[in-house]
Amino acid sequence: MKRNLYNIILLNLISFTPIKVFAGIDESINNFLEPVSKVVSSIVFYSLPLGSTNVELIVIWLILGGLFCTFYFKFVNFSAFRHTIALVSGKYTSSDSSGEVSHFKALSTALSGTVGLGNIGGVAVAISLGGPGATFWMILSGLLGMSLKFCECTLGVKYRNINPDGSVSGGAMYYLTKGLSEKGMPILGKFLAYMFAIFCVFASLGGGNMFQVNQSLDLIIYVSGGQGGFLDLNSWVYGVIFAFLLGVVIIGGIKRIAAVTSKLVPSMAIIYIISALVILIVNIDQIPIAVKSIFVGAFSPEGVTGGFLGVLILGFRRAVFSNEAGIGSAPIAHSAVKTSEPATEGIVSLLEPFIDTVVICTITALVIITTGVFSSGTGIEGARMTSQAFGSVLPWFPYVLAIVAILFAFSTAISWSYYGVKAVTFIFGEKNSIHIIDLTKTVNLIKEAMQEVHKCISSGGKILIVSTKKQASESVLKLANETEQFYVNHRWLGGMLTNWKTIQNSIRRLKKLEKDLSQDLSLIHI
Repeated sequence: MKRNLYNIILLNLISFTPIKVFAGIDESINNFLEPVSKVVSSIVFYSLPLGSTNVELIVIWLILGGLFCTFYFKFVNFSAFRHTIALVSGKYTSSDSSGEVSHFKALSTALSGTVGLGNIGGVAVAISLGGPGATFWMILSGLLGMSLKFCECTLGVKYRNINPDGSVSGGAMYYLTKGLSEKGMPILGKFLAYMFAIFCVFASLGGGNMFQVNQSLDLIIYVSGGQGGFLDLNSWVYGVIFAFLLGVVIIGGIKRIAAVTSKLVPSMAIIYIISALVILIVNIDQIPIAVKSIFVGAFSPEGVTGGFLGVLILGFRRAVFSNEAGIGSAPIAHSAVKTSEPATEGIVSLLEPFIDTVVICTITALVIITTGVFSSGTGIEGARMTSQAFGSVLPWFPYVLAIVAILFAFSTAISWSYYGVKAVTFIFGEKNSIHIIDLTKTVNLIKEAMQEVHKCISSGGKILIVSTKKQASESVLKLANETEQFYVNHRWLGGMLTNWKTIQNSIRRLKKLEKDLSQDLSLIHI
């Protein structure tokens, strides 16, 4: 257990720690991966020239997908919203359903992956580049994203795997494999599923983890003394602490992740929203002006590259980065829900883009616009711009934002680490229904096994004590003799009781020997 925790922490340290010792290694890795990255980026983010701007094909695809799902499901983003609240509150929850976590905890886990630094820094970038009008298109993207989330999370639960130990494996890689197989396209389904899993692994390391920790560190450095401060010169300290805490959480699997995020997400959202509302109340006279600038700028932007189309695409791009609607990550968390009705979790997922984009991103945008920091000409961008907006009301408000930023970054890293593990499990860990071991489940099952052993022995039953390790040979022999139990304290068939292939092959050989023996006996009788 401890060894695995140390391994996770070590991996996180490698991913997160911005330490100068690794500079040479980072440069070597970048030089090696840069050609591959350029090829992949040119495919994934292929742009089409429209008017005076270039529009990524993937953005167009997501917009069309959002429109299609909205109309096809008859505006489910609005019609099912009331039912969403009832489901999250546990009104229709059944303890007998398959799954690992409640609707609320599944939502919290998925929200922790979307509510991150994109809500703080991403909104600021969108406004600094596209003006206040980008906010309007971010909100519209959030509303369309609700329909996309409904579709992908419903599919996630519908095509999930319920493992023998009760754990759940789900996500885009599963509904792509099974869904397209049902449509007579199994090869295409497997190809897309594995491609998604591979990209998900890289996304968990990049945007899901590295981006979060680096942006939160940058904001902390900014509010704690800027360049030359303690964390700026000793940034590895932040990386070590972040990695350790993250490792402690994610090693516990989805149940511990859900337990942490169900408390963390509401807390950080409330702190941030209240802080933002204080700023908006102070600048309440600027709110009507800000709202007007949002609507005017959305359709008649001034000084924005690409004009109307440019600001539209910018708003949608930033919203998608923030709420992750349509990219297939959220279904991984939602698939773990306890339910027998896939559509119920799809309805619950409607809250994600609504809370993330329609509520939090809009509030952030209003804070930036009402305080006027986006047009101050200071050259500050991203999270620092949002921090400056908070500091314009009360000098200590940036410290509150820094704390929130840490929570946002940490929660996002938790969920995306889980997504990455599930993607790796899909690629390498699942074969013949054998899965990567969840150590938390192992500990619990060992406790249950010990209880059964105690019951067996108490009732006069017999057990088999096994250890093929030379160091334990004498201990096993002594214990078995003292308790009058059966034992094996030497090497036996490799993989016995642990390796499925070994057992499978042994069973096949046993059946063959039995068949051959029966034939020989029949010949003898003749």
